[in-house]
Amino acid sequence: MDTQIIVTIIAGLLLAVAALGTIYPVLPGSILAMGSLLAWAWILGSTPSWTMGIIGMALVAIGWSASAVLTGRNLKQQQIPSKSIVVAVVCGIVGMFVIPVVGLFVGFGVGLLGMEFARRKDFGLALRSAGSALKATGLGILVEFGMVALASSAWVIGVIWHFASR
Repeated sequence: MDTQIIVTIIAGLLLAVAALGTIYPVLPGSILAMGSLLAWAWILGSTPSWTMGIIGMALVAIGWSASAVLTGRNLKQQQIPSKSIVVAVVCGIVGMFVIPVVGLFVGFGVGLLGMEFARRKDFGLALRSAGSALKATGLGILVEFGMVALASSAWVIGVIWHFASR
């Protein structure tokens, strides 16, 4: 089998894993997508692979930074300290082992709510701020996933273009 075909298949599989990684943060989503697109473009070395690889990497970078900005801005607006986020992440990791599949999200949410309640001493305020932060995090995940999916579509166009022009 041709090396370019094998590399293309591996890149496609890695992009699928990267898309999952934007939703399930244990996997390195955006980083894996960028690395896959760069390696694919580098190994194939054609104008189509480089063109669509660069477009795909730019889309991933936009999604990654938009996700960080959306989430970070909301956390600052809610005045949620980094200590609360660290505890929520640790609770998410513990939750991942306690509750399969959804434990990461449940643990993160419960940890954030618990820290906000301990800090604010008012369950209603804690629920509002934690809920707002979780919505922002969800929106960030959605944006990042959408951009990795769009980058994967650009990659598919590059694959068709590359192999049609050989």
